[in-house]
Amino acid sequence: MQIKLIQPLVKSLLVQIKPLLQMPRGPLILLQILAICLPLYARQRPARPGTALRNKRNSNTSNLRQSRTVPDRTSEERLGPFETDDKYAPKNRIDTLVMATLREKGIQPANLCSDAVFVRRVYLDVIGTLPEPEEVRDFLQDANPRKRALLIHTLLRRDEFADYWSLKWCDLLRVKAEFPINLWPNAVQAYHRCIQDYLRQNTPYDQFVREMLTSSGSNFRVPQVNFYRAIQGHEPSAIAGAVALTFMGVRLENWPAERRSGTEAFFSRVAYKTTSEWKEEIVYLDPVPTEPLQAVFPDGVAVQIQAGQDPRVVFADWLIQPENPWFARNIVNRIWSWLMGRGIIHEPDDIRPDNPAVHPQLLAYLEKELLKADYDLQHIFSLILNSWTYQQSSIARSDLAQGRDALATAEALFACYPVRRLDAEVLIDALCWISGTQESYSSAIPEPFTFIPEENRTIDLADGSITSQFLEMFGRPARDTGLESERNNQPSDAQSLHLLNSSHVQDKLERSTRLNAAIRAAKNNRDVLVNMVYLNILSRYPTQAELTAAQGYFQTKGLSFKQATNDLAWALINTKEFLYRH
Repeated sequence: MQIKLIQPLVKSLLVQIKPLLQMPRGPLILLQILAICLPLYARQRPARPGTALRNKRNSNTSNLRQSRTVPDRTSEERLGPFETDDKYAPKNRIDTLVMATLREKGIQPANLCSDAVFVRRVYLDVIGTLPEPEEVRDFLQDANPRKRALLIHTLLRRDEFADYWSLKWCDLLRVKAEFPINLWPNAVQAYHRCIQDYLRQNTPYDQFVREMLTSSGSNFRVPQVNFYRAIQGHEPSAIAGAVALTFMGVRLENWPAERRSGTEAFFSRVAYKTTSEWKEEIVYLDPVPTEPLQAVFPDGVAVQIQAGQDPRVVFADWLIQPENPWFARNIVNRIWSWLMGRGIIHEPDDIRPDNPAVHPQLLAYLEKELLKADYDLQHIFSLILNSWTYQQSSIARSDLAQGRDALATAEALFACYPVRRLDAEVLIDALCWISGTQESYSSAIPEPFTFIPEENRTIDLADGSITSQFLEMFGRPARDTGLESERNNQPSDAQSLHLLNSSHVQDKLERSTRLNAAIRAAKNNRDVLVNMVYLNILSRYPTQAELTAAQGYFQTKGLSFKQATNDLAWALINTKEFLYRH
């Protein structure tokens, strides 16, 4: 594919000159890039459409403030396609509690995001999938004032919800066939289906956890027992650490030894044995000990467990009690983190007294709501998604003259929607969706051979061992520890170069059935085609300035309709607006 619409990317490439020069062939690569870019830039080709999220959000916010003082500009010119000028109005109790803290600190919440931003954001956040152009059009044209709430309700009940959130839970539960977890492919598939079923049926969270902690039997036939197998080590300390991290949000290794040992005792009688079936393993209660077991709950209360009684059941019953100080707090904080980019307690798996919540009353409110709803996790999702706090713009309104620190404070207190890059699996699925292509995934080791049908999306991958160069480059977690920080969504030079200049991405665009269908449907009408490309990639219509720039580019001498379309698509998928949740 010819490199077109390149000039707006020159600045971002120049910012990366230093790391590029440090690469083995960096100077040569840079000269090649400049040899292509500078002549195009000098000839003043049209600017890249879709400048979307500006590279400098501080400058963008400043421009928005200045534009509000000019009365003769249109709403689109003042606010762009990203936010509305609706006055702040709390939508539920979440907003009231967040706003109380913001007022104390003199911080203003962001404006409400536009409908176009919302429909893309909520599709990606709830089902990990871009909306179809028809879904975007229908939503934008819908005059129902409750259309956002209705869309949230619909998405929470789509099959893709269970698919996408199974991915998240498989990260936490370390669902992986190979070293160092070694679940084996048969068990991985059984475990993944079990997690999907829990989510699809919206199983109460306390039941979900209790069955994970108390089940015994075959790893192939009782998939919940794989919780005890998906841990690096079968000793009580390793099991207790995994339980505490996953279901309490605490890092047990940081506790005093005496306190740790009291918790570890609950898992000291978990036993494992193999069978004659290949790689089958039984998890069971060790029947050998005959004396009572002394253990201490994490809250310091001692308990004596009689011989023959399963200590795991005693611990699980303590854990899921409404008054437990960790159980409900951990999961509502995790859900908030998944939807808002960071926890009310951050990191979300590092709950401790010296790591306080930024909105303690909000956290307490969500805990109570979970209990009132009988541990219905979708109720917590719905509360958060329907709040102004979630639906606000990613452009902070507070004074950002102090620079990055002020912006970081606004994001940490949820005075704006935190911008963050798409997960690796979601990003490659989006590229495949736009192009109408598939990725191939398989694994010959360990046996049995694992082949993933090409029609399966990447978010459906059950096994953390099955990966690709793209997934590893874009920070997919290894699933070795269950820590949230295993996933790395930070951008890198390698990622930028891959999206800009790899045959992998270029081939997808060249072969795109979706783009080719748009070209045929447009029947040489440039306006229609540009609108269709924007709807497919950015889930919105272009602004008038973007439309004009694209029209000018399509008139470039010697450039075919297909080349211009592919170049426009290539430019848009390299924008932050496409690559980031915003």
